[in-house]
Amino acid sequence: MDYFEYRSGELFAEGVPIRRIAREVGTPAYVYSLATLRRHFRVFDQAFAQLSHLVCFSMKANSNLAVLRAFVKEGGGFDIVSAGELFRALKAGAEPKKIVFSGVGKKKQEIEYALSAGILMFNVESEQELALLNEIARGAGKKAPISLRVNPDVDPKTHPYISTGMKKNKFGIDVQRSLEVYKRALSFSHLEVVGVDCHIGSQLTTIPPFVDALSRVKVFVEALRKEGACIRYLDLGGGLGIRYKDEEPPHPEEYAGALIQGLEGLDVTLILEPGRVIVGNAGILVTEVLYLKETDEKKFVVVDGGMNDLIRPALYGSYQGIRPVVERKGEMIVADVVGPICESGDFFAKDRQIPRPQPGDLLAVMSAGAYGFTMSSNYNSHPKAAEVLVDGENFDVVRARENLEDLIKGEVIPPALQ
Repeated sequence: MDYFEYRSGELFAEGVPIRRIAREVGTPAYVYSLATLRRHFRVFDQAFAQLSHLVCFSMKANSNLAVLRAFVKEGGGFDIVSAGELFRALKAGAEPKKIVFSGVGKKKQEIEYALSAGILMFNVESEQELALLNEIARGAGKKAPISLRVNPDVDPKTHPYISTGMKKNKFGIDVQRSLEVYKRALSFSHLEVVGVDCHIGSQLTTIPPFVDALSRVKVFVEALRKEGACIRYLDLGGGLGIRYKDEEPPHPEEYAGALIQGLEGLDVTLILEPGRVIVGNAGILVTEVLYLKETDEKKFVVVDGGMNDLIRPALYGSYQGIRPVVERKGEMIVADVVGPICESGDFFAKDRQIPRPQPGDLLAVMSAGAYGFTMSSNYNSHPKAAEVLVDGENFDVVRARENLEDLIKGEVIPPALQ
């Protein structure tokens, strides 16, 4: 259940009509349901209740402070990939020992920041990163807890841009070489090898790729222990998909059941990094129809939101459901839903059958809670959208809409141009 539903022909988020939010906050605006966020987190977390585990929400999916705070209050941790995400997690009240630092391009200053914060572990992606981390930890007089990201070469059967566990991807260390790299890590004086990390991709809708990856990593963990490594954590990443259109992703309980069976006898604390599956269907993007443009060849519904607000359709060719905020009866048309950005790739939908809208109508772009605002930009100098969190019959603006002055914050005209 995602708590977005029609009542008497009008779309609501929990107990709040979307039309009211648009009237008071303006458009485009992201709207999140707190009840949905809580429900999705709890369902996922409880699916693994019989195991020692930690749910570290993948902040790349949605890093709004209010969203993060909701997960902190549920006992969750975070998977971060930058100093900025660490800063946000700490501001939201996260416990450092519930934070894991992933990512292929950690800078020296970011590593220093995370080490001083006392995070749970670094998911190391390369041999050079391993050496740098040891050097920084030595300088700080500390031991850095690490796991290596092992690339199991499993095809996740997802979009190639969000596949991360195959040999040709930039992520992780090839499983064939990983044992030697781990041996090297064990020789470093200021590293503490505590885990193994594996993440094969995003928006996966079947169980077998996860099971396949786990079976390979389980053999690897047992080999590491024979070498004297004290492996306490197994980080299996995230990647469980959601329904955007007609996908049939497995329920978290089905996913958990398969992993629990595969982990039998391994004796580790399982780290999970769900992102999309928690927040994807907990948010929508509300946008206003500006024009209906009709040519001999095509019809275009021009809205005030664009690829600068939600880039997934342009970047991946991905499907996002689009619903009228107030249901219309009458003529159906086939049209492209496009934004104001000066790019041919600026669209939310191509050749989509929708009720014929009028200027001023509101549309809801569904399943926009993940990889929506976090991937937004100021392209064409458009201010970023507002973010709203609904709680029952109330809502709060949890990120104010940018104004024109925000667009030039930090910019200066040098004296030579005065």
